[in-house]
Amino acid sequence: MLAGLVCLGRKGAAMKLWRRTDKAATSSPSELVPPEGVPIYLEVAGLGVRLAAQITDIGITLIAAIAVLVLILSLGVGDPSTLLAIGSLLFFVIRVPYYVIAELAWNGQTLGKRLMKIKVVSHDGRSLNTHALVLRNFMKEAEIFLPATLLLTLDASSPVASGVALAWILGGLFVPLFNRHRQRLGDIMAGTHVIHLPVPVLLKDLAQVPVKAAAATKSYTFLTHQLDHYGAFELQALEKLLRSQEKGGVLVRSKNNQATIESVVEKIRQKIGYANKVPEAERLKFLGAFYNAQREHLEKRQLFGERRKDKHYAAEDSPS
Repeated sequence: MLAGLVCLGRKGAAMKLWRRTDKAATSSPSELVPPEGVPIYLEVAGLGVRLAAQITDIGITLIAAIAVLVLILSLGVGDPSTLLAIGSLLFFVIRVPYYVIAELAWNGQTLGKRLMKIKVVSHDGRSLNTHALVLRNFMKEAEIFLPATLLLTLDASSPVASGVALAWILGGLFVPLFNRHRQRLGDIMAGTHVIHLPVPVLLKDLAQVPVKAAAATKSYTFLTHQLDHYGAFELQALEKLLRSQEKGGVLVRSKNNQATIESVVEKIRQKIGYANKVPEAERLKFLGAFYNAQREHLEKRQLFGERRKDKHYAAEDSPS
């Protein structure tokens, strides 16, 4: 069978590895190519959702700093005149380790990112490392928090310093706007960017044929000796072929695709010795019926401890 199924790559029925949803189609896609060489397409997180996650994280660390400050004051350790300085120091001491430790522990996520369903990924597709996460979060201090602190502590008597701090913040915020992957300076230096968490979608089980389709395929019956020709590898290839026949819920009707289906059907018929000619309108039903029968056959064999990997299984196990 798999001479025929492998042909589908040559006959123009290659499957697309990624389909964008309507939501993803309107946002910037990110193509990661991990060491295995298979591209992965992910949806880049927008500035709005990242800002919401950032505000959430700032709120969490600010509440933690206030709680510690209240504890210090209740113990009589701190001086009320130094309240602002102590609070700022606590906010810094809690904030910096929070971002790094959270993203290390949760694989690129803080509490805010988890709530917003976004995460940090390595730009080259590799796993995140400590150096990248520490660098991107220390750069966040230089990009946002340090100039923001300067801006809050300056007064009207120092307009130049205030303008520099404001320009600093705006410059940092404008960098992601002109970046395809919405990377800030810290992300660019660390080789990371932020994505929406992929939503896992389970494909329908091809063995669960709808009632109408099942009635139409009852005429196709396969005997045990006909199903002994192929194994799990060929079954998976046939499943990929059947799944590739629908695009957006509509059957693909191209000439190349029809030629591929015809080639696969004929090779299966010749291999298993199926005498009856399959009409053009019935070819997909024939393949669906063969898939269901082949799958059931292999599952029954597996129950008895026999795993048939592919069509060469019998030849490999035969005595020399």
